[in-house]
Amino acid sequence: MSRNIGKRPQKLPKVTVIGEGITEQYYFSHIRSLYNFRYVLKPYYFGTTSLQEMERKISEIVGGGGIAICVFDTDVSQRDEAQRKQLDHLKRKYGQKKNVIFCDSLPSIEYWFLLHYRNTNRFFATSAEVERELRTFIGRYEKKADFLEKEKWVADMCADQKLETAIQRAKDFGENGDSYSNGYKAIEFFRR
Repeated sequence: MSRNIGKRPQKLPKVTVIGEGITEQYYFSHIRSLYNFRYVLKPYYFGTTSLQEMERKISEIVGGGGIAICVFDTDVSQRDEAQRKQLDHLKRKYGQKKNVIFCDSLPSIEYWFLLHYRNTNRFFATSAEVERELRTFIGRYEKKADFLEKEKWVADMCADQKLETAIQRAKDFGENGDSYSNGYKAIEFFRR
C-alpha cells in the first residue's frame, strides 16, 4: 500500500522583534496580545545598547532564515558621529533586504506613542522632552516596569482608531521632519 504524499505546507520564516529596552519590549508584548500578532519576543533580543550589538542579532536572525524587526531610537546617532556612521552602515547593509525592517524613531519610541494623540513632527531635543509631552495624554507614563507591564496604557493608546491615526501621521511626515517614526512599519508587517 502506498502513501499519498502531498505537498507540505511551506513553513513561514520566524519573525523576531529586536529592541533597545524595556519600553519597546513591553509595547510589543502588549501589541502582540491585543492584536493576536505572531512574532518572537524574548528578553534576549532586548536591551541592545549599541548598534553593533543590534547588527550581531540581526545577522543571527537573518542567518537562521528569519525576519528581524529592529526597533531603536536615533537620537544618539544625531549627536555622536561614530553612532551616525554605524547607523548608516547598518542601513546600507540591511536597508534593502526584505527580511530586515527598521522601525527607528527620532528622538525615541515615545514619539511614535505621541503620534497616537498629537499631529506633530516638531523638534524634540531629547527623549525626556517627548515623554513630558506624552504625559499630557498618558498621565502616569513612566519608563519603569511597574507602569509598562500593564497592558492598559497600550490598549488605551490604540483605542478609538488612534493606532490608525498614528500610522497615517507617521507616513505623512516621513523621515524629513525634525522628528519621525517608522514604528508603523512593524504594525503593517504584522498585519500581512
